[in-house]
Amino acid sequence: MNPKAISLEEKKLRPVVDHLNDLLANYHIHYQKLRGCHWNVRGNHFFTLHAKFEELYTNALTTIDELAERILTLGKSPFSTFKDYVEHSEIGEIDTIGMKDIDMVKAIIDDLEALIAMQRDLLEITSAADDEGTNDMINAFMQFNEKQNWMLRAFVNKA
Repeated sequence: MNPKAISLEEKKLRPVVDHLNDLLANYHIHYQKLRGCHWNVRGNHFFTLHAKFEELYTNALTTIDELAERILTLGKSPFSTFKDYVEHSEIGEIDTIGMKDIDMVKAIIDDLEALIAMQRDLLEITSAADDEGTNDMINAFMQFNEKQNWMLRAFVNKA
């Protein structure tokens, strides 16, 4: 698609697309971490956390699709290889096998804080590009992550 078709300037969109692709890469690593937590959680909080991790990875999967489709809408191609995801992600992979349930939650809290920071940066970039469509989408993702961060921090009693 040509950005002019949705009244945007291609020159202004380069940083938007670059940051969207970086966010996409981070969401892929976050998504896989959530899947690992879902599969490998054990202990007294199994039922609570198993369901919560499923809720979060389902949301992350939807977010991944929306990010990729927005990049396409802006006339560029989304990252689509694990090599790209690992190379461009600030969020690191972890091995969840044998990990304590509370440590899993803390790892997800760390991810959410990183995602929120990236989303705040992206809001400034989209505003500078007059890209209200992307801005609105990112704002919704950030609001979801802020709420999940609050809930998980309450779960582990982390102020």
